[in-house]
Amino acid sequence: MADDSIDLKQAFAATGLGDDLDQLDRDLIGLAPVKQRIREIAALLLVDRVRAGLGLVTEAPTLHMSFTGNPGTGKTTVALRMAGILHKLGYLRKGHLVSVTRDDLVGQYIGHTAPKTRDVLKRAMGGVLFIDEAYYLYRPENERDYGQEAIEILLQIMENQRDDLVVILAGYGAPMDRFFASNPGFRSRIAHHIDFPDYSDDELVTIGETMLARLNYRLSPAARVSLIDYVALRKAQPLFANARSIRNALDRARLRQASRLFASADPVSTADLSVIEAADIRASRVFAANT
Repeated sequence: MADDSIDLKQAFAATGLGDDLDQLDRDLIGLAPVKQRIREIAALLLVDRVRAGLGLVTEAPTLHMSFTGNPGTGKTTVALRMAGILHKLGYLRKGHLVSVTRDDLVGQYIGHTAPKTRDVLKRAMGGVLFIDEAYYLYRPENERDYGQEAIEILLQIMENQRDDLVVILAGYGAPMDRFFASNPGFRSRIAHHIDFPDYSDDELVTIGETMLARLNYRLSPAARVSLIDYVALRKAQPLFANARSIRNALDRARLRQASRLFASADPVSTADLSVIEAADIRASRVFAANT
């Protein structure tokens, strides 16, 4: 083996990234293409760092990203993990996440937008700036809108300080495509476009069980069947938000369970306090709407 040979697996182990990626696999159900893309980005950056250590020509990579997908598909969670990964690889000084929307960046009168945007950028430096529903920055139908000013400042910082800030633009797929078409400066600065698929019914049920387990709850066998039915019905309704909708449904189920137990004249056991029953799920209006 040559003297300048590098064991990439050993170099990877030294970063501690394996734990982060394994944790990502455990915490996020499904999303196989997203996880694979993150591993590919981590491998690229590791190789780039090794190349620099061997004196090979390197340049600061463009790490700005676009996350597209429906609500509740894990975009913010993955952005947070990405910040940690980039910090461990030495591409970010701090590795924190600053999550914002249009209202955090765009002012309501002349002279208000620039300081708001620069204040957000100052807080995000050394980490990741996550802009949710980024397409709302651009409102061509309103000639008095100040979003274009925020966009121009963002584009300048994304180019000139890309070694100290990663910007992730997020939102629905079709509006993001229109946004990039109307703002080619953004598209040219985005190196990684990652699409977040909707969860399958089975994945949503597993996500629900995982959420409950973290709070020391579990579903009875009949309640699990009820949750399977709930998922199928809820997905067919408007405004479904994947894991977010499941979390909201289970919060309401816990509320019903608490009310049911409180109304009982009998003492309750630890098991009673921990089990969600079918009635707690089936009391949802989702079932009433389909009877």
